[in-house]
This record gives sequence, structure tokens and C-alpha cells, in this order.
Amino acid sequence: MLKNSDPVLQQSFLAAQEYYQRGDLASAEAICSRLLAIDPADEELLLLFGNVQVGKGSIDVGLECLRMARQLKPENPDISFALGVALQKGGRFSEAVEVYRATLALKPNCQEYQVRLNALLAQTGENGLDGVAFPEPVIAQKTPSANSTQQRRNPSTQEKNKLADLFNQGRLNEAAALAQTMVDNFPSDGFAWMVLGLALGQMARYEDAVTALQKAVSLMPRNAEAHCNLASILQALGRPEECEASCRKALQIEPRMVEALNNLGGALHAQGKLDEALLVYQQALKIRPGMFEAHSNLGIVYYDLGRYEEAQASYQRALRIQPRFAEAHSNLGVVYQTLGQLEESEACCRKAAEIQPDYAKAYSNLANVLKEKGAFAEAESNYRRALQLKPDYAEAFDNLLFTINYHPDRSGEEIFAAYQQYDKRFGLPHHAKWYAHSNSRDTRRRLRVGYVSPDFRRHSCRHFLEPLLAYHDKNAVEVYAYAELAREDEVTARYRGYVDHWVRTLGMSHDALADRIRSDGIDILVDLAGHTEKNRLAVFARKPAPVSLSWLGYGYTTGLSAIDYFLTDSVSVPAGSEALFSERPWRIEHPALVYRPAENMGQVGALPANKRGYLTLGTLTRAVRINHRTIRVWSEILKRLDGTRLVVDSGSYKGAMMQDDLVRQFAEHGIDCDRLEIGCHSPPWDVLRGLDIGLDCFPHNSGTTLFETLYMGIPFVTLADRPSVGRLGSAILQAIGHPEWIARSEEEYIEITVSLASDLGRLMVLREGLRGEMENCALMDEPAFARKVEAAYRQMWVKWCEAEL
Repeated sequence: MLKNSDPVLQQSFLAAQEYYQRGDLASAEAICSRLLAIDPADEELLLLFGNVQVGKGSIDVGLECLRMARQLKPENPDISFALGVALQKGGRFSEAVEVYRATLALKPNCQEYQVRLNALLAQTGENGLDGVAFPEPVIAQKTPSANSTQQRRNPSTQEKNKLADLFNQGRLNEAAALAQTMVDNFPSDGFAWMVLGLALGQMARYEDAVTALQKAVSLMPRNAEAHCNLASILQALGRPEECEASCRKALQIEPRMVEALNNLGGALHAQGKLDEALLVYQQALKIRPGMFEAHSNLGIVYYDLGRYEEAQASYQRALRIQPRFAEAHSNLGVVYQTLGQLEESEACCRKAAEIQPDYAKAYSNLANVLKEKGAFAEAESNYRRALQLKPDYAEAFDNLLFTINYHPDRSGEEIFAAYQQYDKRFGLPHHAKWYAHSNSRDTRRRLRVGYVSPDFRRHSCRHFLEPLLAYHDKNAVEVYAYAELAREDEVTARYRGYVDHWVRTLGMSHDALADRIRSDGIDILVDLAGHTEKNRLAVFARKPAPVSLSWLGYGYTTGLSAIDYFLTDSVSVPAGSEALFSERPWRIEHPALVYRPAENMGQVGALPANKRGYLTLGTLTRAVRINHRTIRVWSEILKRLDGTRLVVDSGSYKGAMMQDDLVRQFAEHGIDCDRLEIGCHSPPWDVLRGLDIGLDCFPHNSGTTLFETLYMGIPFVTLADRPSVGRLGSAILQAIGHPEWIARSEEEYIEITVSLASDLGRLMVLREGLRGEMENCALMDEPAFARKVEAAYRQMWVKWCEAEL
């Protein structure tokens, strides 16, 4: 960056760099000339202008600029190296050799500088220049043969240069083959081992790459780049602790090595050490402010810390430096989606895919936005595109399944078929590697139960999970929590108090976590996430415990044949729907959930219609659950109930685009915008207090908001649809004793709602009594629910023991 902090000048400089990188030397030269007229003594500007002149063939002009830059900043190895390259291109070989040697003195372990110097030394030796010799160690032989590899400890410079050229040209198979030959002939040559490791790493042969790079660092223990390269591969393998160790070794040798700092930040981030990662990336950017990758990585840390505006700023800085950095565009799109700015999010993701058409994550992130907008077909198409590009992209498949669940026109059979494909790709390949379980088959002993979740924090799952964990009978079960958490909060502290063992899993590979679960002797392993973000279904695919089940966080099958049971009830999963689940539905007495309200919901309040003079219907659901079917039904209700208004309030409707789009869809059914109140309020308790009747969504019902609606004294109408996500509303209403609000068809849904709306007296009575009804029914009987679940665990355990015997 320029010394002058003027943002206009800085932007011009960045533009000149971009033109230079693209090969548009004329445009780069024009900008540099204007900037030099303002500040002729800026070393970074002189460096860039000098490189441009050398690129044009104006060697003498370039040399003059580079020498001036070197005088201003003699400790900068980049300037020194550029001067050496210019001298070499100008045929001034002796001067170039001296400059390269001076550059190596500034950065002794830089392989690029050493290779360039060695190549020039070899070249000048062949040209017969006096006083130049290539210092290659040899083994003295009585009858030496100049062409024999047997008398040399290391490959020749020509061989090394050929290897470097193959690798730099991306000819990875050839580079790997030549490097393998070299290490066979010269097993003590660290450079060959390093290039072999790098080539194998780029070919995704990570384990072989680690072996080669470990050999390289053993031969070159003071080579910072070798340690840094090893760290990069370890990071790709998901081994962040080892990656961290390699980065720190590199930084002991070269404390200002920004590549090592960048890798170290990634390793710390993967281990959930977010504050440390933040400091490391900031340190890297102090050394090299123009390192766009570090700006982007810093943005990822800010995002995971929940500091979204700072994440946005970091990505934008990265893009000012490198406008064609696809990853930063895609990540910026994720931030915009989180902030409810879906139009901006979609544009960023599309830009990322345009810049890098083979970037799978760009398509997956774009699909996430499209899903939120209800564009199911286009979302599905983009998820499948991501999976074509990256077949092992489990997160994209998770999101694809999540999206299909909400599709208003898919049958349960069609949806389940997609889950079976997930198992085929990510589950079945692990079956052959399952271990026999050695757990004691005592059917009466205390059971070790492990809960696996990324949501042991302030998350909606807490309303249902905390009651179970709080009331577990510790004489019957020993509880383990496997927590995939980047950051903890006050709810996490409560969870820690409920369990006997807390295992932080962030940064652990799936194999490592499966091994840990086996070593802990877990009897029953419970998945609490399904296909939601940061799930650990890959661990369940490895079958680390004798009995496994899925419950709560997702609400539908995982698709994994490795998981034994789906914990549910007979309302959510009625008899005859077993074919829609990979697991065996294990039905407990309904409901299969217990609810603990948020602490700050406040009192119920009076019926709003009495004060306003009109009825208010509403939902606090996400946009993805609202589709052409719900909009048609709700529109018909509004037509039948003159003057009634509809509230749609959730995080999906923070932005004007989503609000306007929903208004447009209702307008197509003849509903004026003045009958709609669309927005987002958090917390939503006053919005709830303003509703007279709640409306559930279909075919995928709402979730936590249904419990909250009842708890605030508001009846809701639901449509019993696809098991099990389309029957949650039914299960809740059956449990509280109001099956009359459950519709079996869209027309019945309309009639039930109109009937409820026609009796304000009845609504007033319900308003006063629903909270009490909830508190006195199974929906909020926490101890009884814990006993039900523990009885199910015991029966599952007995079944396994008897099968094994």
C-alpha cells in the first residue's frame, strides 16, 4: 500500500496493481505515472512502476526505479529480488548474482530466491564468466563419472529447475513423478521431498503429501517454508493442532512470515480459539496490509464471533485489494444473508460463481439464499451443481435435503429418495469399517448416553433439550455432551452443569471423534442436529456406539442406515409411515418434546381484537415455510374475514426486498398491502401479544414459535401433512387437548380459522387459559418427559443386548 493514506490514491494504486497482474501494462503505467507525480519517493509505487517497465522491455527505466526503491527501503527483500530479476533480464548477470545473494541475506530460507540464484549461477558458469562457480557438494570418487547420480548427494541445479518449472506450470503428475525419482536417487535432498509433498497435496493425496513434507522438514529443519507447507496440508486434513505446531516452528525461524501467520490463524480458528486467531490475522496484516487472503480469513473469524459488520468490512477490504477473489465475494454474500439483505447476498454469490465457475461453495451459498426466498427449483439446481463440482461436499447435500423438506409440491416418497442417495454417498461406504462393540451387555447397569450437537448455546433447541438434561436420573444414565461449539455463552454454562462429561469437539476430525466416543464407552449416542449446520452425521456413519438415534434438532430422518432409531410419537409419525425413514421410528407417549419457555416472555395480555376493532392473524415463521399453498389459503381466509389483518414477522423479513416480494404474492390473490404487516422484531413477544389467532405453515410446520404462540394465550390452526415435519403442530395440539384446531385439508384449515375468528368470547376465554393448560399438560412436564426418554433408552439397550447374545 502507498504511504499516502488518501483513499482515492490508495484505490488508484490497487487498480494499477490489478492491471499489472492482468498484463495490462499500459493502464498500469498510466496510473503509476500520475501517482509518481504526486509522490515520487514511495518505494511501493516505485517497485510497481519498475516492474511494469521491465515487463514492457524498458529495462533501463525499470532498473532506475527499482534502485531508487531499494535505496528507500534496503531491508525489503521483494524490492531487492525484483531488482535482481531486472538485472538478469538485462543481461547483467554478475550484478544480478550479487543482488540475489543480498536478497538471500535478507530472507535466508526462501526457496524461490535460492532456486533463482542457483539457476543463474549454473547459467553463468556455462557462459564462462570468471569467478562464478556453482557450490554443489559431491562425494569424492577414485574414478569419478561426471554423469553418474551415484557420486552426488543432491540433484543438479538443472534438475531442480526442471522440477520447479513443472510444478509452477501446474503439471502435477509430471512434477510428482520427477520428484519421486529424485528422492529415490537423492533421499537426503529436502527440496525434492518438499516439491513432492506440494504436488501430492495439490492432487489431494494428503496423507502421502504429509509423509513427504515431514521428510522435507526433517532434512531442512531451519527452512520456514517447508514447515509452512506442511502446515497447509495438515490444515487440509483437518489436523489443526499439528498444523498449529508446524506454523509455530516456521515462525520461530522467520517471525514475519505472513504465510505462516495466515495458516496459524486458520489452525487456531479450527480449534475454536477465535480471539487468538483474530490477533494472528491482525499481526499478518500489519506486516503485509495487502494480503487479501488474510483480510478474508479475518472476516470469517469476525463472522463466527457474531461481529457481522466487521466481517463485512474485512471482506470488502479483501475485495478492494483483489476484486476477483471469489471466496471473499461468496463469504460477503453469507454476511448479507445473515443481515437479511438477500438481494445483496444473491448478487455476491453470483459474482463468486462468475469469477470462479468451479467454486462449489459459491453455488451452495447462492442456493441458501434462493431457498430462503422460496425459489426451490433454482436452489436445488445450484446445490446439485455444487455437488457435481465437489462430490464429497456433505454440507451442500445437507442443505439440499433441508431445502427439499420445505418443497410444497414434493411427496414424502420423493423426498425420502433423496435421503437414500445421501446414505449411498456418505453413509454406506463406512459400513465395511465398523468396529465390533465391546460394551458390557448388562441390561440393568447405568447407561452412558452421549449427546452430539453444535447447539449447546443460546439456540431454540434449548427450550426442549434443557428440560431433559436437567431432569436426567444420574443413577440411571451417565451423560456426555459432545459440543461442536465455536463460542460459548451463558446457556452453555448451564449445559455444562447438567452433564457428567463435557467434550469440546471443534477441530476434531470425524475419525478422531468417533474414536473418542468409542474410548468413552458410550452405549447410546444421540444426534441432536440432523442435517442442520455443523452437524456430525459423518461420525454416526462410522457407528461408534452400539445404539444410536436422532431426535429434536431436525425433525425428520437423517437418511443414514447407520442410525438405529428416530425418537418420535404416534402423532408426528403415524403407523404406516415407516417407509419414509431410514431409522426405525421409536414412538414414546406423545408428545416427543417438552417445552421450557424463554425467561423474558412476560404476561399474556388482553385480546387485541377488543381494543382494535379487528382481528389480527399471524405467524412468526421463516420465509422458507411460506409458499404458494399457504399464501392461497391465508388469502382466502382474509377474504372471508373482512377487515382482518395478517402479521408475518421473522428474521427473513428484515429487508425490503423480501417484504415487497411477499406483498406481491398476496396481491396476486387480491389482498391489498394495507392488510399485511410484514417485518422483523426481536424479541417478538409484543408482536405475539398483538395476535388473536396463530396460523401454522404447511407442508412443513413451524417449530418453536408454535409453542410460544400457545404460551402467549393464542390458539393456532395447523394442517396435518407429511410425517414428521408436517405434523408437529398436530402433535402439540393433541398434547394440549385441542385436536379441533387440526385440519386434514386446506379447505378445512380455512373453515377452522374462520370459525375461531367468529367467536371473540371464545378467544377471550382461550387467551386467559391456554398458558395454564400448557403448564398442566405433558408439553411442560419436564420430569415425566425425562422418565419417558430414559425408559426408551433402556428398552433400546435391552434390545441390543439381547440381539448380541
